[in-house]
Amino acid sequence: MASCHAGKSSWPELVGINGEAAAAIVMAENPTVRASTVEEGTFVTDDFRCDRVRVSVDQQGLVSSVPRIG
Repeated sequence: MASCHAGKSSWPELVGINGEAAAAIVMAENPTVRASTVEEGTFVTDDFRCDRVRVSVDQQGLVSSVPRIG
């Protein structure tokens, strides 16, 4: 598992942009994480992982909340 202290850990500037583009930016800015888009309201596990960023998107595919490691 990746270190929780390596690289950037949140991306508030991505709220409102295309989710797929946001996921690519996250992985470019912190290569220790894997980012994926998840539709708002989708059930996801609540376990914390240092190598995961979930990019929450609305029905239009736009980032709806701040992506962060977890």
